[in-house]
Amino acid sequence: MNAKARLISKISLKGLEIAPAQVWGSIRLVPLLRQNQNKNLRLFRRSYDEDIGVVNIDRQLAYISYIPHGLVLSWNNNETPQATLGSQLATDGKSLELKCCRSSVKIRMLNRMAKKESPNQLRFLPLHLAMEGFLSMYFSGPSIAWKEYPRRILSNGLNPRSEFSFLGSSISGFEDALRVFEIHENQVGILVFVAEALASAFIVPNSQDYRALHTSLLQDFYGELIYYYGMLRNTNYPMDVSVDESQINSLKDLKKAISKMRQDWAEFQVFMADSLLDRPLKAKKIQKTGRFTLERFITDLDPQKVNHIGEVIVSQNGDLEYLKSYRLSTAQTKRVYLLSQLAKYNWNLQDTAISLNISQNELVKRLERVGFGYLLKESVLDAARKNKL
Repeated sequence: MNAKARLISKISLKGLEIAPAQVWGSIRLVPLLRQNQNKNLRLFRRSYDEDIGVVNIDRQLAYISYIPHGLVLSWNNNETPQATLGSQLATDGKSLELKCCRSSVKIRMLNRMAKKESPNQLRFLPLHLAMEGFLSMYFSGPSIAWKEYPRRILSNGLNPRSEFSFLGSSISGFEDALRVFEIHENQVGILVFVAEALASAFIVPNSQDYRALHTSLLQDFYGELIYYYGMLRNTNYPMDVSVDESQINSLKDLKKAISKMRQDWAEFQVFMADSLLDRPLKAKKIQKTGRFTLERFITDLDPQKVNHIGEVIVSQNGDLEYLKSYRLSTAQTKRVYLLSQLAKYNWNLQDTAISLNISQNELVKRLERVGFGYLLKESVLDAARKNKL
């Protein structure tokens, strides 16, 4: 890749080895191994202890969430191995304490989702970087003063937009699975399945970073569906992959059979993750850092498929050095899909309804069902409920 390199167009596990899955109840963890690891790119965690994080996006926009930690990327522009010992003591942003009644709330103030702190160090907020991009899609709302929209929407757009998620530590069995399963020698990442649904993918530059960040998955956030999958199911589908003993006549035959079995496992795990892997992506460059680029992405928003958001770090030669993803719920996909169609037709309800091959009444009802009823005047909602639009 060069300075004018194209954005990432799909997620590929090229250069990674997929190890056999490890299963605990409804949790399936698929280790990702890398033999040729990047020694001059390091990623470490910077912990925040506050109850709430407030990130200034611009002068008029802020992102508010629980933010347990940031990730700091550091690199060398030569081939010298990069060490980060002691860097974990660094902090950024102001910490405030607000007292209300008999309790108090600690707030961490942060500047930007991704901030270059030195020529060779970048701090960013994992998953929040992707979620902020998801929330800000079509955030400005209508650019034409259509009569169906109230004045506050025409003036302020969709402000505020919000989504609700669960911490990984709240998913049944997840903490135990991360604790009891082995970390492979060259493991740099993991695919997390809950009740056979891909919940997230996580990849870092090298195995030392992965060992340090393994338990950070419990502090990531996951969709409501993943949380309920963990509660409602405590087993996974049995997957029997074995060696045909009748074909084994030597150690060479056994080695070949085991290699074939591992390949079959890997191909099946890729198939299970096809909602993310090799899907068309819409990506946006966030920061160019030396020979690496930080980008956030969203899959092609097919309303008939599972969709994901996330962020990646890609090297000049196209290698995937970092990946973290979040599975959107069906409701979240419907919300952003409807917004994308409204934006495509300049927020004109009638034109958008025609493009979706539905009536304007049905479009208004859909908007209300997915939580966007506040975008429209109450008279418009009442008329749609009475089928008078």
